[in-house]
Amino acid sequence: MGILFVLLLVLLAGPLLVLLSGKIDLEAHWSSASRAPAGLAPDPAETPEAVVQVYGARAFSWRGAFAVHTWIATKAENAGSFTYHEVLGWRARRGIPVVATGSGRPDRAWYGQMPELYVDIRGPEASALIPQIEAAVRSYPYPDTYGIWPGPNSNTFTAHVGRLVPDMRLDLPPTAVGKDYLGPWRVWARSPSGTGYQLSARGLAGVMVGLEEGLELNLLGLSFGVDPADLALRFPGIGVLGAGSGRAIAASPAEED
Repeated sequence: MGILFVLLLVLLAGPLLVLLSGKIDLEAHWSSASRAPAGLAPDPAETPEAVVQVYGARAFSWRGAFAVHTWIATKAENAGSFTYHEVLGWRARRGIPVVATGSGRPDRAWYGQMPELYVDIRGPEASALIPQIEAAVRSYPYPDTYGIWPGPNSNTFTAHVGRLVPDMRLDLPPTAVGKDYLGPWRVWARSPSGTGYQLSARGLAGVMVGLEEGLELNLLGLSFGVDPADLALRFPGIGVLGAGSGRAIAASPAEED
């Protein structure tokens, strides 16, 4: 019992610290929460080159103490707007496919939580990646299923696309709960960045080793580890701390359109 208590304390310490920090508004209602743009996406009218971006923001309400919600945005060369892809749990409750594709500003706050930018690729490299991303989106294996924990959820979706498009080198943070969900029977896969591999039992326990992710352990869907290449530590709830934590670009709210 003593070991179990210590283990639970280690796993829950990060989310508890996030709650105590006041970063999560437990009183907010989704209908009035900010969706202001963060200023992380270029203006398509001034950016003719192709763009690929991946975003993440703290999940709404108490879930934000544990996890982020992630999504993918693309803009083809000379396109007048961004296209974004994400998985939304409420769509499953309404009996429609969970993968949502839309157009518009991809860098809006996620119901009060400003996003971070995990991937930003532009020019010919982005042009080459967009058809691969679109094909990976269409191949998502859980189009009608959603589970907050351990998955499949929005982070399962983003990780799936990352594995199939390794040139994105998508390094999802440990707060992307659900990224390690490989399905009920699959236990072996590339890491989401495509630079390593992972073992995972239904997203509840496993280990990942990759050039981008470093060494990461997953227990009960919560991940912690060390990233030697970026001189960073990875914690449940908290995310990435250290020199490598600056790789994700955060922004302050911009004016609402």
